[in-house]
Amino acid sequence: MSNRPIFVATHPRACSTAFERVFMTRRDTIQCVHEPFGDAFYYGPERLSARFAGDDHEEERLESGFSNSTFKTVMDRIEREASEGKRVFIKDINHYLLPPYGKPASIAPSLQKIKRGVGTTSEGVNGHAVGNASSSNGTQVNGMNGVNGLHGMNGVKVNGVHKHCEPYPYDTESEPSNPTIMPYALLAQFHFAFLIRDPHFSVPSYYRCTIPPLDDVTGFYEYYPSEAGYDEVRRTFDYLRSVHLIGPRVATRDDLIVGVDNASRLQNGHGDNSNCNGATTGVEICVIDADDLLDNPVAMIKAFCRSVGLEYDPGMLNWDNEADHEYAKAAFEKWKGFHNDAIESKYLAQREHRHIKTEEEFDAEWRKKYGDKGAALIRKTVDENMADYLYLKQFAMRV
Repeated sequence: MSNRPIFVATHPRACSTAFERVFMTRRDTIQCVHEPFGDAFYYGPERLSARFAGDDHEEERLESGFSNSTFKTVMDRIEREASEGKRVFIKDINHYLLPPYGKPASIAPSLQKIKRGVGTTSEGVNGHAVGNASSSNGTQVNGMNGVNGLHGMNGVKVNGVHKHCEPYPYDTESEPSNPTIMPYALLAQFHFAFLIRDPHFSVPSYYRCTIPPLDDVTGFYEYYPSEAGYDEVRRTFDYLRSVHLIGPRVATRDDLIVGVDNASRLQNGHGDNSNCNGATTGVEICVIDADDLLDNPVAMIKAFCRSVGLEYDPGMLNWDNEADHEYAKAAFEKWKGFHNDAIESKYLAQREHRHIKTEEEFDAEWRKKYGDKGAALIRKTVDENMADYLYLKQFAMRV
């Protein structure tokens, strides 16, 4: 079992912050890092999002406190957190590592010069020269020539609308099939797991944060369907499988071995990982569906801990004490308005009842809460993301 930093990759509004609070209770052995890559994604000189792009939003970027954050400064922070000797636990939004709207990725300029980090060795991972990816005075990373500086662009058209998306695209090299702005050598430093939720719940929850009265708290005054995040989770998931950073075994599914050709192979017993698509890192495919978590939190947290190599303690599911509340409040402060429920929560308990709604009931609920226009946008976004959600759900843990 690896001791690499755990990276729980998710999309917005997946009950992920409540999930994170479980592990915040173990501050003796676990160092939680809350959504660090959003700093660079939204506000810094390598920002990928158009939400705070352009001169009109310069003041907002400065007021955020993250206007100088790059993807490298985020990685530096993670390395500092790991130096304390605890297992690092990162929960972050997966699409912070990918260009929006499915645009092709190239490596973030600040990550062109990297050094070997936590969990890597000079021998590399699966034949990739992780240890040789760094150079204190050179710019070669995995055979790529680094590019100094950031080169902006005038913008792109998305659905006929001109979006000013500077400074992306970067004037840097890409890695074949890698959909992220992070080189393989850095991705290989993490132990990845995934948390997903049915878009029928995550999409309207996020939409609510971008309209009155919450928008004045969050600072997000427009709903971007591109921030639903499912496409980015799926593409990252498939890439990590293709380069053997996760899989082929599926956590809690001993009879299921999954190849990188998107086809599943069922076999009796535990099977032999070494015969499935070459060498692996020993990291299981670990996908949690939020509905399963809410229906059976104890069993799901136990299964997750087994998969990623953490010790389970029943006390993890209760954080109703002053120290835990203060710690979480400080960690969640930078994303005001998004984490109110998690901040005010006291424990992770099994829900009593789940009503299975029809599509008509969902539509009626959304029209009542958000009007015809809002309901139509939510419906469109839900429908656009269901295929990716269902694809990922087939790998979800079962307890």
